[in-house]
Amino acid sequence: MNDYNKNLNTSDWKKINIEYLDDYISLKVPPVCETLQLEPTPALAETKKEIENAFENPVNSRTIDEIIANQSKPTGEITVAIAVSDNTRPVPYHCEQDGNILSPILTRLERTGIRKENIKIIIGTGTHAPTSSQWKKESFGDKVVENYQLIDHDCYAKDLIPIGDVMGVPVKINRDFIKADIHIITGLVETHFMAGASGGRKAVCPGMVNLEATQVFHGPEFMANENADNLLFTDNPCHEFALEVARRVNVDFAVNVLINGEHQVCGIYTGDLKQSHQKAVDKLKDFSLIHIKKEYDIVLTHGGKGAVNHYQSIKGAWGALPALKKGGHIILLAHNQDDEPIGSQYYKDLMKKFAEVGLGNFYPLICSDNWEFTHDQWEAQKWEQFFNRIGGYNQLIYCTTNISPEVLAALPGKSGYDFIKDSPQDITTMLQNAIYYCVSQKKDPSMAFIKEGPYVVLRKNI
Repeated sequence: MNDYNKNLNTSDWKKINIEYLDDYISLKVPPVCETLQLEPTPALAETKKEIENAFENPVNSRTIDEIIANQSKPTGEITVAIAVSDNTRPVPYHCEQDGNILSPILTRLERTGIRKENIKIIIGTGTHAPTSSQWKKESFGDKVVENYQLIDHDCYAKDLIPIGDVMGVPVKINRDFIKADIHIITGLVETHFMAGASGGRKAVCPGMVNLEATQVFHGPEFMANENADNLLFTDNPCHEFALEVARRVNVDFAVNVLINGEHQVCGIYTGDLKQSHQKAVDKLKDFSLIHIKKEYDIVLTHGGKGAVNHYQSIKGAWGALPALKKGGHIILLAHNQDDEPIGSQYYKDLMKKFAEVGLGNFYPLICSDNWEFTHDQWEAQKWEQFFNRIGGYNQLIYCTTNISPEVLAALPGKSGYDFIKDSPQDITTMLQNAIYYCVSQKKDPSMAFIKEGPYVVLRKNI
């Protein structure tokens, strides 16, 4: 048995619960451990009524009914495209669940005479893999899957439609979306460690653009910009590029939803592309932006529901950086439940290359003249930025049981499997022993627990 707490007095340690999939894992932490969390934000009091109100009173926009009435075609001939998010965002779409944001759209379209066969739902996968049939059923419900066209975007498709150059880059858009008469976008507004926040314009870019546009949006120069970070928008090249692309496709109606720490709908803003998103961002800042007055030796966090693979879990790690003392440890929990728990083959090869060239050498490599831009390189670049700031590979302890021990050991960072050699599938013991280990490395270490993981944005006020 691995007895990591043999020299620790844990009799006065307290219990915390850390989110894991749809449940929680109970752990013991030192009494000095501070919880950093979202500002408590209540769910909408009358969810259905308030969502309906948001659709009837959009921000600086006509209602969906008025948009349809203003079309020159007969209603029965009008085509509509609705952009939705993929499996990396927990957006409430399921039409049989309270608080969903899809049925109010479909109901309005059909009551005005739009035919179901003229409605296409485009899943903005960006450069991610296509979503599975099972995920579609679980996320939208059988009625939607059986009665509407659900189409995964393909950034490699030959029939993408050019919309001209943006910042000198030729941009193309999903044909099914741009060819429709009416364009509706939807999304969850949460913090985003490159674009400031998700939602709004990101449904279009990178959700439905060509690979070449994504290569700029996620290119080395944009990623290295200090303003490409959580809840930063001014002079953020990712935000500005995505917004200009979205403007070019003439979005008719945007739906932006927010969820609180209990994954309940706590806000919804519809209407104008930019202004509805800005109102959602303003509310997001109110409950997610936390100012801290100190740094900690140990930071425990998680990747949230979006940490479906190693590629996505960087968001949880990145969000913990402002709280960490130099030389401290971040313990990251990630569920990694995707069919590809690491990520794409591109990502796997890039992380192998990152490990081969060594910390500090990956960014110069991808900026060199003989480097050919590679799908997913932006995430490997972010990992290098993370490890540069944290002070080395061993300062991160990556905890998951859904990546094999051999594969996880080959990735940058310290493997959580190092702490459960006697019980290789016990995620609770892995986390607990990782905490014991970190506490034992320094006398009276300070510690913080980021309760909602990547959804909390920390700002130093030291």
